Amino acid sequence: MRDQPDGTKGPLDGLRVIDWTMWQFGPVSTMMLADMGAEVIKVESLDGDHGRNVGRSVGLDSTLPNGASAFFEGLNRQKLGIALNLKTPEGVAIMYKLAAKSDIFVENFRKGVAERLGLGYEDLVKHNEKIIYASASGYGPKGPDSGKPAFALTAEARAGALWWFGPPDDTPHQLDIADQSAAVMLSYGILGAIVARERFGFGQKVDVSHLGSMIWARGMQNQISLLVDREYQRFDRNSPGNVLWNYYQCGDGRWIAFSMGQDRYWAPFCRAVGRPDLIDDPRFDTPENRYQNREKLVDLLDALFLSRTSGEWEKSLQGNDDIIWERVQRNLDLPKDPQVVANDYIVEYDHPAIGPSNWLQTPVTYSKTPLSTRKMAPALGENTEETLIGLLGYSWDDMVALKDKKVIL
Repeated sequence: MRDQPDGTKGPLDGLRVIDWTMWQFGPVSTMMLADMGAEVIKVESLDGDHGRNVGRSVGLDSTLPNGASAFFEGLNRQKLGIALNLKTPEGVAIMYKLAAKSDIFVENFRKGVAERLGLGYEDLVKHNEKIIYASASGYGPKGPDSGKPAFALTAEARAGALWWFGPPDDTPHQLDIADQSAAVMLSYGILGAIVARERFGFGQKVDVSHLGSMIWARGMQNQISLLVDREYQRFDRNSPGNVLWNYYQCGDGRWIAFSMGQDRYWAPFCRAVGRPDLIDDPRFDTPENRYQNREKLVDLLDALFLSRTSGEWEKSLQGNDDIIWERVQRNLDLPKDPQVVANDYIVEYDHPAIGPSNWLQTPVTYSKTPLSTRKMAPALGENTEETLIGLLGYSWDDMVALKDKKVIL
C-alpha cells in the first residue's frame, strides 16, 4: 500500500460506503470508491452475492483455488464484508445504524425491492439526513419500463449498441462493456453528490442506469446520428470509412491498429510503410478516392502487412511521431506491458488463496492522494462481528442472539 507521509490513503479517505449490491454494475462502482480510499462495507445476504457462484464467465472457467470465483474476487477488492438477513427487523435495524454512521449507500436491486424492505431513500434519510443514496438501475427511475429487470446485454440491446461492431452482416454483436461503463458513470454521479454535499450541506439520491450509460458510452455515434438523422454504418474492416482508422494482420498473426484522420496522415503513412508510390496514386490520392476504392486499398494493405512480422513492423514504425499506431494486444499481454506497469493500471498482490497475482486498479492518477490496493475481497460475513461490535456498539451477547435468530452468520 502506498501511503503519503501524512498518512493519506486516497482522495476519499475518511468516507464510509455501504455497498448493498451484487453481480457487476454496483460492485465495480463501490470498488472504485474503495480504490480511492473510502471504507466500503459490503452487505450480503446470508447466502451471499450471486457473483460468488459464477464458475464460468462467457465460457471461461473462472474458478480459483479453494473454490473462490474470479468473477467475485475481481469485483470486490478493498471491501469489508458483512452478512445480514434483511428480511428480519433486526437485520434492517442494523442497516439503519450503519446508515447513520455512513456517507454513501449504494444499491442495485430491481425497483421497489429496497422500499419493500424499508431500505429506500426515504427510509434511510430519516436516520442520516445527509446520506448520499445511489441506485444502479436498469432503465432509469422514471418511465414505463423503470421496473423492468435488466442485465448488461439487455442494456446494450436497448441502447442500440449491438450494431456497430462485429461481422458485416445483420447479426447483433455483444460488446460486454455495459456493466463496466455504467459502474464508471455511477461512481461519477456519487462523486458529484459528494462535492454537492461539501458545498451545499445536503445529501441526495443519485440514479444511474444501464440504458443511459450505454447511450452515453457511444456518445459520438449516437449524437452524430441524431443530428444528421441517419444511422452510422456498421464497422467492417474490409470496407472501412477510413483505411487509416483500421487494423491489419501481420505475417506472424499479430495485428497492428492505426488511428488517424484522413488527408494530413496519408503521405506520412505511405512513407512509413515503404509505399511512397501510393501517395499520388490517382486511385487513392484524395480522401474521396480512398473511400471509393477502399476495398481495393485494404486488400493492398493487407498483403503489405502480411509480408512482415509484427515485430518487424513495430521496429520500423517506432519513434515515428507522424503516424498514430499501436499493437493489438490480448488480455494476458497487459501485465507485461511496461506502460501499464509504470502507471499501476495493473498491480500485483499476494492473494491469500491464489498467491501473487495481477489485479486491475482504477486508472486514475493523483499526485498527492494516490490510489492503492489494500486487501482482497472478503469472505462471506468476514467482518460482521468486528463491524457490529466495533462500529455499531453491539455486545458479544448481542452477537449470540442475532446468530440464534439467523440474522447474521
